[in-house]
Amino acid sequence: MEAASGLVPLVLLIVSCSAEFNFTQSEGKSSCRASLGGASQSDTHKAMILQFTSNEDCAWTLERPENMSARIVFSHIQLDPNGTCERENIKVFDGNSTAGSLLGRVCSTSDYVPVFESASKTLTFQVVTDSARIQRTVFIFYYLFSPRTSIPNCGGYLDTPEGSFTSPNYPKPHPEMAYCVWHIQVEKGYKIELSFKEIFLEVDEQCRFDFVAVYDGSSTTSGLIGQVCGRVRPTFESSSDSLTVVLSTDYANSYRGFSASYTSIYTDTVNTTSLTCSSDKMRAIINKSYLEALRYNESNLKLNDPTCGPKISNVVEFSIPFDGCGTIKKVENHSITYTNIITFTTFPTSEVITRQKRFQIIMKCEMEYNSTVETMYVTEEDVTQNHSVLGKYDTRMALFESESFEKPIQKSPYYVDLNQTLFVQVSLQASDPSLVVFLETCSASPTSDFASPTYDLIENGCNRDETCEVYPLSGHYGRFHFNAFKFLKSLGSVYLRCKILICDSGDHQSRCSQGCTSRRKRDISSYKWEADAVIGPIRLKRDRRASGNSVTGFQYQNHGDDTQNQPVNSLHLFSLMVLALNVVIVAMVIVRHFVNRRTAHNYQKLQDC
Repeated sequence: MEAASGLVPLVLLIVSCSAEFNFTQSEGKSSCRASLGGASQSDTHKAMILQFTSNEDCAWTLERPENMSARIVFSHIQLDPNGTCERENIKVFDGNSTAGSLLGRVCSTSDYVPVFESASKTLTFQVVTDSARIQRTVFIFYYLFSPRTSIPNCGGYLDTPEGSFTSPNYPKPHPEMAYCVWHIQVEKGYKIELSFKEIFLEVDEQCRFDFVAVYDGSSTTSGLIGQVCGRVRPTFESSSDSLTVVLSTDYANSYRGFSASYTSIYTDTVNTTSLTCSSDKMRAIINKSYLEALRYNESNLKLNDPTCGPKISNVVEFSIPFDGCGTIKKVENHSITYTNIITFTTFPTSEVITRQKRFQIIMKCEMEYNSTVETMYVTEEDVTQNHSVLGKYDTRMALFESESFEKPIQKSPYYVDLNQTLFVQVSLQASDPSLVVFLETCSASPTSDFASPTYDLIENGCNRDETCEVYPLSGHYGRFHFNAFKFLKSLGSVYLRCKILICDSGDHQSRCSQGCTSRRKRDISSYKWEADAVIGPIRLKRDRRASGNSVTGFQYQNHGDDTQNQPVNSLHLFSLMVLALNVVIVAMVIVRHFVNRRTAHNYQKLQDC
């Protein structure tokens, strides 16, 4: 709102009931009071100013129709600054009372703008204050919205090194009752600088009505950097590689909104150059001061493929894929090496002489045992600098519903029938299309640490189980299926572990090309491209009936021992029955003993004299 004259008149809220919206004070003392601002004809939204003193306990319940969702925004909270969260807070519950499930708790130390949505038909919030004799104020805006409709360009995910985004409809007026969230994510080792070219929202000292909130992290609760409104052009900087931006608007006074851009800033210290290698690319970082000392400009840099340029921020970065930008792959002695060269192009002062040194940065990534080794050196005449670091392959293992391998299983534990066919896939996350995945060994165990006993499904690339079948080599995927089983005299859980080899498809002498071998033709322990993948647990469905339910979200990693969750077996049940029978027999003997004793000492009537 432009000024105080733009405010909608406020009226006192006693009880508000309508066909679409019902907001009532359900609990608390009579001293609880609220002011209602700007009710529309349909009563689908309201603004409230709640004021509290000491020792208050108030609760309100918000009801909504079946086909609508409700959102409540606490855009301005002023509680006791010295109060603790235990004694003074705001709690929001999913349901029609404070007995419902707790959606969240807010107090004076909360570092974010609280926003809640109800999953059920009602939502309740409670305000409790401590004994401090000060005035508290809470501004609330709540409204109904349809979950089936969305506002175009309202939020999204931004993962490029730099970019820009605007509020919906910019530069035209922004939509009313909008809640838009943008998540910005850049590469590790970088932070984000966010600049607003323009913000044109309602003017309010506390930014209660329309505002932009910026959070230092990947969520709307990760730490508020700033909450702004009005006409400003702020700049924000994250402390990590993620940033979250929120636009929240009410039902009146729409203006242009905002226009923003961001760039990534390298955070690590690089004196001259550095190199890192992943499964599908290499990343070279060059210090700009280092280039300036050599009298070079970043515009003079090029790779083997000159169309691949660097990203320039506070450093110069080349992100070089293994299958592009002129990267050269060399396969030799069971080792794969990827090489590229950064060259400084010069412009000679004449056709005969030059006063600049010939300078190259040669980058190499060598794939090693369960890791990658990076080597980078700079040649300046006869000067060589070397750098080495380590990395790892990115491999994943999952169960699938069918042999089409389209839908992975997301449940954990995964309950199956005995003898049910299970489909397993190990995948390599790499950009080089010529690499293939070979399943060298796959074994099963009743425990996640693969202690004895274990059962081999695949060994030396050969099927060792009669129901196991390995699919032919298929690029970055190693696949097989087998029928479910359980271990004798053990628990119902089964874990799978596979050792895979990664080969170049053009190397016809590689272990991958040999396929199944009755015995090893060479010592695999010295093979350079190895990785392990583990998945589990898998359980029989009868164990599910005993345990009651399952946990969603399949775990593609090691799990702890689950012996405490297993059902009681028949031997334990029989022992308990025998013990109970013995207790009954002993009790009967004791009772009979006391009955006989009491009978022997009964009083007898005396004979008359």
